[in-house]
Amino acid sequence: MSDELKQLLVHADATPQFAQRLEFACRLAARHGAGVTALYASPSASEALPVASGMGTGLAVKRENAQDTELARARSVFEQLRPAGMPAAWAEIHEFPLAPAFAGRALYADLLVLGQHGPGEGWSTLMPADFVETVIALSGRPALVLPYTSARPGLPGKVVIAWKPGRGAARAVTAALPILRGANSVHILSWGGDAEAEGEGEGPDIVSYLKAHGIDATWHREGAEPANLGDVLLSRAFDLQADLLVMGCYGHARAYEWVLGGASRTVLKSMTLPVLMAH
Repeated sequence: MSDELKQLLVHADATPQFAQRLEFACRLAARHGAGVTALYASPSASEALPVASGMGTGLAVKRENAQDTELARARSVFEQLRPAGMPAAWAEIHEFPLAPAFAGRALYADLLVLGQHGPGEGWSTLMPADFVETVIALSGRPALVLPYTSARPGLPGKVVIAWKPGRGAARAVTAALPILRGANSVHILSWGGDAEAEGEGEGPDIVSYLKAHGIDATWHREGAEPANLGDVLLSRAFDLQADLLVMGCYGHARAYEWVLGGASRTVLKSMTLPVLMAH
């Protein structure tokens, strides 16, 4: 797997958070010499709020006009914020359901920049609540998810890795390597027996893996894994004043259904810092 960032894919919609995502993605792309594609994906008027039988066509037309207005607003944000000289492209999705369609386009990106599901107004805020995790599960691509409440998250200076030996965490760490190299400090948090056993012998461990990639990290081995791991993880990241949390997105994919594990669900619901996730 390549550890370079050359193509970022940003979820575009008409919410104020799109400007946040695009601006963050452009700053990250500028640091790594990457290009950015903004992919507009918003529920159709009929899918978001179907017209009941007998209501007539007037309301449907009004809904379609509102959706056109939101699309134009999002495109305007893209044109205003795209940096001069940076490879930047605009694309739109008109297939449904949205998550599988978005995941198909995500296959050609090194990193996705998505947003935490949050409250709001307009068609764009009627996105499926599980859009982020479904895109991650179906595409297999890593995603950097920005919190709904953060106005302008900075580029990561202090990074926390939630380490649990397994596919999800390993893929997240590999995807984060370009970012980790530019960080001021990297901290590893791990819990439970696996964390205690790893590194006791002469074989490789997460610290030596990062060291081989030119990254020095401090490993914080915690005790037994708590039942409320997601809450504890966010609390420890806050204590360490982290700018980014790197973790595996754990769960099970069945066709278009994605069932999250407890820690992943808690983090995506309560996150207050950017989170880089992979499955």
